[in-house]
Amino acid sequence: MGLLKTIFFIIFFGYAFKFLARLFAPFLIKKATETIKKKAEQQFRGQQGQQQGSSVKEGETIIDKKPAGEQESKKSVGDYVDFEEID
Repeated sequence: MGLLKTIFFIIFFGYAFKFLARLFAPFLIKKATETIKKKAEQQFRGQQGQQQGSSVKEGETIIDKKPAGEQESKKSVGDYVDFEEID
């Protein structure tokens, strides 16, 4: 009798979970898409604000130089050893 009860409860909870998932899934998905949409809009507004805040006029060309720290690190990587391939 205990085995039948266990099987019955497993089947019952499986169907209950399916029913509740179908009932609440659209609501949860809608909430998730709304939060993602809000985050994307905030990020887009942040990028727009950065572009508008710069003092660059349209049509100007700006060349940004690399920081000196990056150039020095490449020089200290090691020595180049020239070699010849021997058959």
